[in-house]
Amino acid sequence: MRISIVMPAYNEEKRIGSTLESYSKYFEKIRKKEKLDYKILVVINNTRDNTKKVVQTWVKKNKRIRYLDLEKGGKGYAVIEGFKDSLNGKFDFIGFVDADGATPPESYYGLIKNIHGNNGIIASRYVKGAKLYPPMNFRRSIVGKTFHAIVRALFFMPFQDTQCGAKLFDRRAAELATKKVGMTQWAFDIEMLYEMQSNGLNIKEIPTIWKEVPGSKLKIIKTSILMFLSIIQLRVIKSPFRRLLRPLKHPVLLIWRSLK
Repeated sequence: MRISIVMPAYNEEKRIGSTLESYSKYFEKIRKKEKLDYKILVVINNTRDNTKKVVQTWVKKNKRIRYLDLEKGGKGYAVIEGFKDSLNGKFDFIGFVDADGATPPESYYGLIKNIHGNNGIIASRYVKGAKLYPPMNFRRSIVGKTFHAIVRALFFMPFQDTQCGAKLFDRRAAELATKKVGMTQWAFDIEMLYEMQSNGLNIKEIPTIWKEVPGSKLKIIKTSILMFLSIIQLRVIKSPFRRLLRPLKHPVLLIWRSLK
């Protein structure tokens, strides 16, 4: 079995080194024990710090680490470019994980072990059995659960957590993502899962271990508003009534630009 793990990285010089170290050590042990080969493809995403230098150091240490250096921005864009590159290789499964190390390598390996006959599998912080260190505070928990309730209502998807940064897909699902997904940032994960579900693919959701890592650049309130506007925009784009809903596009974009 051959796995490609795409790791989008935007200004992650302080965290990506430890992430690459832990993933290298863990998956080297797995590679030697089991019939599993892996590649880690870091997609440097329009970064303005020394992320590239840190990654280049690890490329020299582990021949199974490669990188792409993109000028355009957006996590979704970085992941899709990583998928496109990985599809050129003979990988059985292609997935992605955030560069901050919030998903430890053993949890990502849990996706590999549990994908079975599904087209994809996603990690979840909100299903029973998930372990969060430290536990999510009340405000963040309410914001997250409310957001996903809205997502389920708008897109008729069963997932409790579309935004956790650890997902794995077979080649069919990865190819579909490269052809169908156009969102580059906040609603990227939702569009990907929506397109897969709409095309009859089976996506499984399992509990994960998730660790809060210092250095996050997200501002909860601002990010929540941007995410909400993104899913409204996505719902308009994917709606069979999008022509009737077109007047919503301009006010949404206006608010979006004022917040960015």
